[in-house]
Amino acid sequence: MTIKLTRRAALGAAAALPFASAAAPVLAAGTETKANSTIAKSFKLGDFTVTTLLDGSLPRDGAQEIFGGGASDDDFAKVSADNFISPDIAQFFFTPTLVNTGAELVLFDTGLGQGGIQAALADAGVTPDQIDVVVITHMHPDHIGGMTTNDAPTFPNARYVTAATEYDFWAAQDAGNRVGDLVAAKVTPLAEKMTFVEDGGEVASGLTAMAAFGHTPGHMAYHLESNGQRLILTADLANHYVWSFAHPEWEVRFDMDKAAATASRRNVLGMLAADKVPMIGYHMPFPAAGYVEARGDGFRFVPVSYQMMG
Repeated sequence: MTIKLTRRAALGAAAALPFASAAAPVLAAGTETKANSTIAKSFKLGDFTVTTLLDGSLPRDGAQEIFGGGASDDDFAKVSADNFISPDIAQFFFTPTLVNTGAELVLFDTGLGQGGIQAALADAGVTPDQIDVVVITHMHPDHIGGMTTNDAPTFPNARYVTAATEYDFWAAQDAGNRVGDLVAAKVTPLAEKMTFVEDGGEVASGLTAMAAFGHTPGHMAYHLESNGQRLILTADLANHYVWSFAHPEWEVRFDMDKAAATASRRNVLGMLAADKVPMIGYHMPFPAAGYVEARGDGFRFVPVSYQMMG
């Protein structure tokens, strides 16, 4: 499959990682507006326009403790050196995705809730009230933090979609659970506007949920298809572009069910590599899009360059 890839938030989002808590042209559904900046990048997927939105970025120490569960010190250091990165520090990126289907503006995830999503949308020529659908891939704080702003819905005209399993799990947590409390504050007040999907459920024409459980109980990826062109939004299936690809079996601290997360990684990454389907990963280096290559017993993430422009 081939697709064609077609603007200023502060990158230092002083927030913890997944478990922490201007006048512009209007992009109406169906218009041919393409963002191309340091925080908003657009490309075409058939009749869709897909825009990745950098909500924030920050470094984090202790990379091996986060991404190398089960790895020896020597193996983790070697994979890091082979890819020209430090084994001690990881740079995190937080990247919601906007899909213009021609009929609706569909936003996947809402970021940290510190204003980055609004700035990135503005660079793409979109205001929050234009969003028709908000899809929550899972309910870690860096995905639901932007659902409200000053206790009011950030996207007041949107309907909401998420996995029933995901919502039910977090809604059942006792008070004092960090994520459960945030879900109660950010998500539950919008539940009456929410549709719950299962594996294979359709968000809109061409946007289909794919079970990728493990990171959280109801973590979903999403399959996009338009005019025979395909792309997978992998959400937090793989949290780092090197370590989680080279060794899908290395445990990630943020994955709740480590074995299920590994199985999901191998399943989805294997499909992407075999079918040569591009992906967008929430924590990949911005613009967060690329391809997957099978390499040995693992994989390699191949970032987009000019092959997706135009």
